[in-house]
Amino acid sequence: METKNKRSTFSGQLGYVMAVAGSAVGLGNIWRFPYLAAKYGGGIFLLTYFILAVTFGFALLISETSLGRKTKKSPIAAYKKLGAKKLRIGGWLNAIVPMLIVPYYCVVGGWVCKYLFEYIKNNAANLVSNNYFSNFSSSSIQPVLWLIVFAILVFVVVLLGVEKGVEKCSKILMPALIIMAIFIAGYTLFTPGAIEGAKYYLIPDFSRFSIMTVVAAMGQMFYSLSIGMGILFTYGSYMKKEIDMERSITQVEIMDTVVAFLAGLMIVPAVFAFSNGDPNTLNAGPSLMFITLPNVFNSMALGNIIGIVFFLLVLFAALTSAISLMECCVSIIQDRFDLSRKKCCTIILAGILILGIPCSLGFGVLDFIKPLGLSILDFFDFMTNSIMMPISAICTCLLIIKVTGFKTVINEVEISSKFKRKKAYLFCMKYIVVPGLIIILLSSILSTIGIISI
Repeated sequence: METKNKRSTFSGQLGYVMAVAGSAVGLGNIWRFPYLAAKYGGGIFLLTYFILAVTFGFALLISETSLGRKTKKSPIAAYKKLGAKKLRIGGWLNAIVPMLIVPYYCVVGGWVCKYLFEYIKNNAANLVSNNYFSNFSSSSIQPVLWLIVFAILVFVVVLLGVEKGVEKCSKILMPALIIMAIFIAGYTLFTPGAIEGAKYYLIPDFSRFSIMTVVAAMGQMFYSLSIGMGILFTYGSYMKKEIDMERSITQVEIMDTVVAFLAGLMIVPAVFAFSNGDPNTLNAGPSLMFITLPNVFNSMALGNIIGIVFFLLVLFAALTSAISLMECCVSIIQDRFDLSRKKCCTIILAGILILGIPCSLGFGVLDFIKPLGLSILDFFDFMTNSIMMPISAICTCLLIIKVTGFKTVINEVEISSKFKRKKAYLFCMKYIVVPGLIIILLSSILSTIGIISI
């Protein structure tokens, strides 16, 4: 365990890549990406997403990571060290976001634990009964207990430290996750009727391409890559100077995109086979994962085994993301108050329970609390994902453009290697990224209040 005042580090490039990829690969890859890909033209959405990831996404990833490595600080301290007096709100937003996300993320992580437990007990038939998920999620006791179980799992890993906890866990869980995704995708494709779903998912349909395809792909890419939530600053601060930053970021992009692609290949053909080719059956969010897919698995041969493997995969994805969120919170508190890792972890665990329990009960005894007409969990999700994260990312861009200059980022990248995509980075930062972030901010708000549909 790290001693007080000593900055943690990843052991090398592999540890960094696995940890950041683990942060990027989360529930959104599994329960939202397949839905968006199927809705917005299949292969054309995949191509749009990939182009945005290696341009728009790359520019933001390299920016936050380089500032973190240069300052060796988490967001608040990094902004301060870089002299961003007027933009300091960006550092605070980067710090507040993970502290608000990790509690409700642990609520959903608890739901995943519950479903995995039921599949292991061979209770798959119960999961497909009418209203099972709504009855479970509105309960006052079980969801809270599973929230605590998931939160303790995350707490233990983060308590072990960066190298022995976060890095080691990511090195185990990420390869396992990819292997399981390949297994389920391969098995699904042999299900009768699944090939039609695979065609719907993979073959470009230009009739479904529109400006909303770009907006949806941009938003999904932004939320998937852990941008604007302090994690990239924090993990960048743990990166050794000799690690090739550009290559590492490229590998993270590839892993995140591959997992999202495999998630679509798992889910879209399976839902098509189950629904006899009805694309309207495919939905997004908790209803896809906890209602539609259990019914799909129940209709398949060896469905219980597939259910176990799938929810184990989802648990790994949720764990790696929650671990990165909690680690970011710990780093922020350590930089701010100079406390030991054990004290920081305990404080964050208490915060998870204080905010997470109301989020859980918001579907039951506290369902009368509806800020902006949303459940408590959805309200926190709206405030962080739709508002705070795009604004914090805009602040980071302005910090580079107006305060530090592009040379700060370029010099940091070139410490370890030649910056091969320097021209593309500069073009994106000057002309694309800030307008793109404003589009993400506005479209997220308009989607939540029902003016547009994404």
